[in-house]
Amino acid sequence: MRYAIVNQDFFGGGLQITAHYGDFQPNNIKQQRYSDEQLYALTLYLYSLKPPSNPNPFNEEARRGQRIFQQQGCAGCHIPPLYTNNRLTPAAGFQVPEELRKTDQILDISVGTDPTLAMRTRRGTGFYKVPSLRGVWYRNAFGHMGQAETLEEWFDPARLKPDYVPQGFHLAPGPIKGHEFGLKLSAKDKGALIAFLKSL
Repeated sequence: MRYAIVNQDFFGGGLQITAHYGDFQPNNIKQQRYSDEQLYALTLYLYSLKPPSNPNPFNEEARRGQRIFQQQGCAGCHIPPLYTNNRLTPAAGFQVPEELRKTDQILDISVGTDPTLAMRTRRGTGFYKVPSLRGVWYRNAFGHMGQAETLEEWFDPARLKPDYVPQGFHLAPGPIKGHEFGLKLSAKDKGALIAFLKSL
């Protein structure tokens, strides 16, 4: 709910009052925030939501995909049972400050993710958070900007080509950069890995 408070934007309020980019600051006409009672009610509502039942079985192919997941080192960042380490990874080109290197919140390894959102926006921090893989079967929009529509597209090496047209969100043709893990697997191994991921 802290995030809801600082990101509220009624008529330009919320975090916009502290947002500066060079000489630019958004115009704040009126500031307002939800009451603690409203935020508590919203929290209770969010906790009451249940995801749909997963129709993807943990079958023999998914079991083989789980072994591939382990062999490829995926569990180093996507640690079971949440399938994330909840750490921050730097965007391509971001230099992690020395004081942050000493904390356990930073995974000081960049996976080559496009730096646009992390470094060229007012709220960018230079980092992306390692996402959870739980429930990827009912999600789409993979990648930090949601360019890949499906897991199959995410694991397709064609997405790295300069003239690639993403199936998800995109402003123009161009590569879906970063996280190249799994792109060199055989089609059979990719299928097994995807079967495992869809079973989570």
